[in-house]
Amino acid sequence: MVNLSLQAAVDSLGERAGVAFAVVLPRGAAYQTGVGEPVFTVVFRTDGALVSMLARGHLGLLEAYFDQEVDLQGDLGAAMAAGMRSGFDVRFDAVNSVENNLLEWRGANRDAQQAKTNARAHYGLGESFYRLWLDDPLKMYTCAYWREGTQSLEQAQRDKIDHVCRKIDLRRGERFVDIGCGFGGFMFRALETTGALGTGVNTTTEQVQWLDAEIRRRGLQEQLQVREADFRDVNAQFDKVVSIGVLEHAGRDQLAEVVKAHADFLKPGGLGMLHFIGHVGRRDTELFIRKHVFPGGWIPSLADTLVEMENAGLEVIDVENLRRHYALTLDEWARRFGANWPAIQALDPERFNERFRRIWMCYLVGCAEMFRSEVGQTHLFQVLFSKGNISRTSYPMTREHLYGHRAP
Repeated sequence: MVNLSLQAAVDSLGERAGVAFAVVLPRGAAYQTGVGEPVFTVVFRTDGALVSMLARGHLGLLEAYFDQEVDLQGDLGAAMAAGMRSGFDVRFDAVNSVENNLLEWRGANRDAQQAKTNARAHYGLGESFYRLWLDDPLKMYTCAYWREGTQSLEQAQRDKIDHVCRKIDLRRGERFVDIGCGFGGFMFRALETTGALGTGVNTTTEQVQWLDAEIRRRGLQEQLQVREADFRDVNAQFDKVVSIGVLEHAGRDQLAEVVKAHADFLKPGGLGMLHFIGHVGRRDTELFIRKHVFPGGWIPSLADTLVEMENAGLEVIDVENLRRHYALTLDEWARRFGANWPAIQALDPERFNERFRRIWMCYLVGCAEMFRSEVGQTHLFQVLFSKGNISRTSYPMTREHLYGHRAP
């Protein structure tokens, strides 16, 4: 009877997932569902891993995998996609929401010092780590822009920056702020292609120190600078504002405060770009991501973000959804991360251990499948905005200027 019940449970998941897979229990009992050879096999090494999954669903299964009490044979992407299609990732939401709320209470980004600690936990892993799997040399850790015929991540990231520059009509001699500037890829590319002068604001000490040294090494101190500060700490206004992959780190209850800071950075009549991961509708941010990858992070809804932009006196000019572009970007990150894992591990074997590898591969591959999903509720938005209404002469009337020739 127990065997029949387990087989029925596996068959039920397989029917919803639409893929053949197998499950192997600690003492060797195996259960398969679907037609043909299994695309992947989940191997439970301990009874504790089974208990963890039964008590906490997909998070219990993932954490057992991180601890090597579960192994996966076969296609990780197919396994992650199957979990999403089957609804396995939401069946224990009520249980996991308790821990999610506890995380928010203990480590919210409402305090600037805690926000810095949270940011450094992810972004402070070092330029030498990120260089091994991001585009070279810009190291853009955000969604790329995959025009038809694009052959490389490097080209897609250059095209993303150029796309944003065209959207905000960035011009020679204008001063822009890059909020959360990372390793400065946008600043360097924008200076090269438009002649605009950039200031980066970043709370991650390691990135600021590296970028400041790189600006000096290139002799660009007169054109570019970087400031270590929380992005709510506004001390100047600029002609243009660029915010790429920052809003997700505002935190659950800080959306209005951070959007207002974006408005405060902008001169009256100026243009800005808000590029962020957003939910369709209000929903909790995935606990796995908040607990193991981006502490303090919170994905807002598009609707709530637009309301706060209106409240801050910003006119929304254009909204573009690049969800499908992010799936392709993450595919390439995951491929490079896997291929370069020996070099990553050699940087610091104690930090970059097998548990780290499993967490990050699940993050990269799982997010790729999430953005690829035809029914997913997590998207990537670029919202073009102005401080005050644009006029017929202050900004182009159509989008034709966005799709010009590709720069080298």
